[in-house]
This record gives sequence, structure tokens and C-alpha cells, in this order.
Amino acid sequence: MRQLFRTHPFASSGFVMAAAVTLFFVIRIVWSAVYWANHHDETVKPWMTVGYIGKSWHLDPMEIDTLAGLPGPKGHGPWTIKEIAASRGVAVSLVIKEVNDVIATLQAKKAASHD
Repeated sequence: MRQLFRTHPFASSGFVMAAAVTLFFVIRIVWSAVYWANHHDETVKPWMTVGYIGKSWHLDPMEIDTLAGLPGPKGHGPWTIKEIAASRGVAVSLVIKEVNDVIATLQAKKAASHD
């Protein structure tokens, strides 16, 4: 093994770096798959963003935004449900109810399209 590194230092280093990068992405993909397998159809909470909700429910976040009348991301990144409620000056529970209604509508539309 040492002989290989001595005779081909650049190729050996390149291989080790490529293997490390590959391992990083494999771990990242597996972690993501395991995480989302255990976090589907989650109850909407104030800390969630519309993107998170969309991914959890397998729905398009832009469609959720449009149907619920929610503002899209502005400035510092995606807004949480709590931030959206604060910007509207309404209770968080009202925004959560609107999002839940939209989820139910989109789920029904999705089920009807599969029939």
C-alpha cells in the first residue's frame, strides 16, 4: 500500500479524496432518506416553513402558498408559520388552520387524480 502512495502520490491522493467525497454524499443521501421516511404527513407546527410542510406531505410548497394566500420567502429566507402569522397580525392557529385546509384540498385533488 505504501509503495502505491510512493509511486503514484497524486493519483493515490486523488482516489482518497474522491472516495471521501463519495462517502460524504452517500451518508447525506441515506440520512435524508431515513429522516423523511420518519417525518411524513407531520402535524403543522408554528416552527415549520411551507417548504418543510410541502416536503413532509409530498405537496408543492408554491401551491400551498398560493391557495392559503401565504407570502413567499422574502429577505432572510423562508418564513415560518409563526412569522407569517405575525406579519399578518393574526393568530398562529388561524394560519395553521388555513394550511391544514389547503393540505386537505390538495390531498383530495391528488387522490382524485390517481383514480
